[in-house]
Amino acid sequence: MIGSSSWTPARAARIAVSALFFLQGLCFASWTSRIPALQQSLGLNDAGLGSVLFALPIGLMVSIPIAGWLVAQYGSKVCVISGAAAYACILTLLGLTQTPWQLVLGLIFFGFASNITNIAMNTQAVAVEARYGRPVMASFHGYWSLAGFAGAAIGWGMTNLQWAPYRHFACITVMDILTLLLVSRYVLQQDINTDRSRPRFAWPGQVLLMLGLVAFCAAICEGTMDDWSGVYFKKVVIVPPSLVGVGYVAFKGTSAGARLIADVFTAKFGRKHILQACGVLTAGGFMLAICLPYLVTATIGFLLVGAGVSIIVPLVNSAAGRATHLSTGLALATVSTIGNAGFLIGPPLIGFVAQWHGLQVSFFIIALLGGCITVLASRVKT
Repeated sequence: MIGSSSWTPARAARIAVSALFFLQGLCFASWTSRIPALQQSLGLNDAGLGSVLFALPIGLMVSIPIAGWLVAQYGSKVCVISGAAAYACILTLLGLTQTPWQLVLGLIFFGFASNITNIAMNTQAVAVEARYGRPVMASFHGYWSLAGFAGAAIGWGMTNLQWAPYRHFACITVMDILTLLLVSRYVLQQDINTDRSRPRFAWPGQVLLMLGLVAFCAAICEGTMDDWSGVYFKKVVIVPPSLVGVGYVAFKGTSAGARLIADVFTAKFGRKHILQACGVLTAGGFMLAICLPYLVTATIGFLLVGAGVSIIVPLVNSAAGRATHLSTGLALATVSTIGNAGFLIGPPLIGFVAQWHGLQVSFFIIALLGGCITVLASRVKT
């Protein structure tokens, strides 16, 4: 196949970067699939587990400015290969932890390695997209979503086989390292926006701030679905226990599907119009689930939310990597900093409002933020 006329450097790089996104998603899904087993082995109650899990976003947030500088200084190829290898190795270490404090420390480093890899591979994706001359960014994130399904399925199988988490994670690590060795030669050596005259640190400017706010709204909406969709189906839709996860599955399904086909629509209609449509779909999906909290209508609403919110971050990353005076790595780090704040703020915001006014009021606030995506997208250059 390598000798085929269809095998071009751009195509090889696209396949390699797709593999990197898949490996990243597989590692993360493998970790999340074995959280219950680690909770049991470490003797953590729900409150203790929640406190331990907060170490992961701490690692993510601490690493953001460092990741942007590393990618700008050494290039995304070095950072993505070393970061992905470290991420996979730390995964195995998480399975070997014997105390909660060991797990906390491991998760901080896990988040740190994750974000370096994330910034670097998105920088690679921006460069591949530039070589193609058309939108391809969303498809990379689609492979991350597909890896989530694969990782969850493997985790379910390993649990049924009663494999200890460290054995499960070690298998994923070996597969990850072997794949990295295979694809590393095809990863792009040269990033775009690498002019040494570009500042390494600077005020991001209006364009990146607006894109960051779009990512912030999307992160809160997505985080709400990840953390509260099952609770909403249980307490508001009031379904049997066997159907509590239906809304979340619907959300994840359309998230993966939308990412795999979004590039076609982006090429036809442009990033700005697609971002505006995503805001409408996200807000409309939440409103449908709020106003008609029944199994069928709430499921359809969550399907719409998945289709809308899933491709916002890929589109924002694509725009940020090009429309800036900063290097691509720092631009992506800036947007990620603002966007990731949404993941930190969203869950407690939902819980606080729900405690006093109910989940439907909480979801209404999130629907308004979905609508803000449309307004913000109309004001930003993409």
